[in-house]
Amino acid sequence: MSDVYELAVSVDLRDELSETESAEPVIENEPRPLLAGSGAARRIGGVLGSALAGRADLPWKGWSLTSWQEIHPDDFDRVGELLCWLAERVHDTHRHGDDVVSIGHLRFHESLTPEVIEVANGRIAWPA
Repeated sequence: MSDVYELAVSVDLRDELSETESAEPVIENEPRPLLAGSGAARRIGGVLGSALAGRADLPWKGWSLTSWQEIHPDDFDRVGELLCWLAERVHDTHRHGDDVVSIGHLRFHESLTPEVIEVANGRIAWPA
């Protein structure tokens, strides 16, 4: 039995980075891109991929990010950190009451229905 999940992220990001983010890159041994899967998905069907596009000619400036990936629960912590980082930078259209951000969807590969992933107060709420 495989513990693979479908992760779908689709957000619009503001066009800004703080001085700290642009001046202090994080260095880690053996880095691995978290949203870089591509090609045919092994367990969830379809094609994995991510795209980032500028929104310079649209009503609000910034970036649009879409990603569809297979992830294992062992990666939830690292992916959660990235999703929290993204949630801090989303356009206000993704924010709900109490500063909650709907950042994407998660679906166990054998389930028929995805569940919403939310970030609130800088913490990710993985679906149960």
